Amino acid sequence: MTDRRGTHSGKWDYMERLYGVSPDDGIAMWTADSDWPTAPCVTDALRRAADHGIFGYVPAYDEYHAAIQWWMKNRHGWEIEQNWILTAQGLGNAIAVVLDVCSAPGDHVATFTPVYHEFRMKINRAGRHVTECPLKRDGDRYELDMEDAQNRLTGRETVLLWCSPQNPSGRVWTADELREVADFARRNDLILVSDEVHQDLVYPGNRFVPMHVAAPDITDRLIVATAASKTFNIAGQRTGNMIIPDITLRKRIASRLSALDYKPSSLGLTMIEAAYSEEGAEWADAQVRYLSENVALFNSAMDAIPGVHALPLEATYLAWVDFSGTGMSYEEISERVLKTARIAPSAGPDFGTGGESFLRFNLATPRARVQEACDRLTAAFSDLQ
Repeated sequence: MTDRRGTHSGKWDYMERLYGVSPDDGIAMWTADSDWPTAPCVTDALRRAADHGIFGYVPAYDEYHAAIQWWMKNRHGWEIEQNWILTAQGLGNAIAVVLDVCSAPGDHVATFTPVYHEFRMKINRAGRHVTECPLKRDGDRYELDMEDAQNRLTGRETVLLWCSPQNPSGRVWTADELREVADFARRNDLILVSDEVHQDLVYPGNRFVPMHVAAPDITDRLIVATAASKTFNIAGQRTGNMIIPDITLRKRIASRLSALDYKPSSLGLTMIEAAYSEEGAEWADAQVRYLSENVALFNSAMDAIPGVHALPLEATYLAWVDFSGTGMSYEEISERVLKTARIAPSAGPDFGTGGESFLRFNLATPRARVQEACDRLTAAFSDLQ
């Protein structure tokens, strides 16, 4: 089992500072990165680069763009042009750049909640305001409520941040649902930013559809954010993409990147070229098979605790667990998880409306650690048995 403590891992080395859980005996299950090495094809490419020993300027990114094209076509049935691709310093930076270019201070940005907590944080840091459009929970699934969403708009929204597959619930949206969202963006004159970073972490029986494939007529206002970071555990390389089919919108974003003198890291490009390959695809598929067993183990253990329920995952490695049935306050639930079980998950309320009774647990960790987490949580709530 890889020990990430003391390796500049935010997930492990910042756990005690943020959650009060010591890495000496605690389990980090918050930040969405994996506790295992990336694919061998990626590390082999890095070794070759290191053996070459020269890390100079990179004038063109043709091979990198071709690898992205190959991946999107072969994995997701999405044919893209090389010139649609703009590279940012990770997806977080991509979203920040879009907010900077496509909205103004004081504008509102719409999100469907509960949703990736960094959406809210980036919106606030940019001096914009969040307009929450809560998803409707129907049993174990979150559904769109477009009439309610329309009623919540203030008229000051300029951007819609959308998450597909959905984080934290793990929903894989259907093509029809994606078209509803696209229509909503067009009807309200919103730039639609579709964060599709979890697109490769989809479990059998579900099919991910890129927003542009589902709604090609939304091209004039669509920015698709993608990265190999979650799939291949290389988020620290800070390399992500904005795929923008519309030339006018793309020029606006490219101009801002140029003004900031942003160029991607040569090693980040090298790693993603290697990842987006047949060998990388085989590794990614094997990872999903392993993760599916982690999910089954964890969800079964959570559902065995009275009043606790893990929503079935269609995608991602992030378990979304509802503690509302325990009748406990959020403070008591957190106390038991953090202090008694010594586990640091992500706090549900941080994901906005709909997350008040939830915790999110990262299951991209060796199975023995998932089992240990199950045992600790079962013991922490043993008085409910």
